[in-house]
Amino acid sequence: METMIAIINYNAGNITSVARALQNIGQKFVITDDIKKLEAASHVIFPGVGAAGEAMDHLQRKKLDVWLRQCFHSGKPIMGICLGTQIILDSSEENATTCIGLVAGSTQRFPERLSAAGQVLKIPHMGWNSVTFKYEHPVFAGLDRQAEYYFVHSYYPSPSDNTVVLGITDYGIPFCSVLAVNNLVAMQFHPEKSGRPGLQILKNFCAWRGK
Repeated sequence: METMIAIINYNAGNITSVARALQNIGQKFVITDDIKKLEAASHVIFPGVGAAGEAMDHLQRKKLDVWLRQCFHSGKPIMGICLGTQIILDSSEENATTCIGLVAGSTQRFPERLSAAGQVLKIPHMGWNSVTFKYEHPVFAGLDRQAEYYFVHSYYPSPSDNTVVLGITDYGIPFCSVLAVNNLVAMQFHPEKSGRPGLQILKNFCAWRGK
């Protein structure tokens, strides 16, 4: 089967940068909220920046939340990015939002007055940071352990089951920055804005068959 990536369009930003990254690696893609086109794709990227409540409202109007649950259970490879990672959990503290529920757990806000090495850390967490991977995964193969990735967020995913946590990042506190379960991988950072390591992740995802 030819690899065709569908980027879910739900008015939640950063779609253009994801599209440019896919163009950079020579990967065919479509940007759509049409369920028939999503069904026809081999892989799905669920990006996003913005507020959880507004994003869920748009997804529900288009019935994309229902489709994402069906897609997850079908075994099709799915990648969540930033907000698209946060709202695959059961709920989010942002806007006290009920979310999609692909992964048990909640999205939480960073505590106030975070600090590291005696310095107060700003919220949102914005800029480059490393990820410690707990185990190997095909989507994250071939990465330099010292690589850094681009983050911009005030909330982070907190899965109920620690075994789905693939990557951990420290920003005053250690938090889940990558999770993986079955055919789903999701990351709090932006691979499309993370230079060569991010492009490698996208290449790996396009070659992955969800197992």
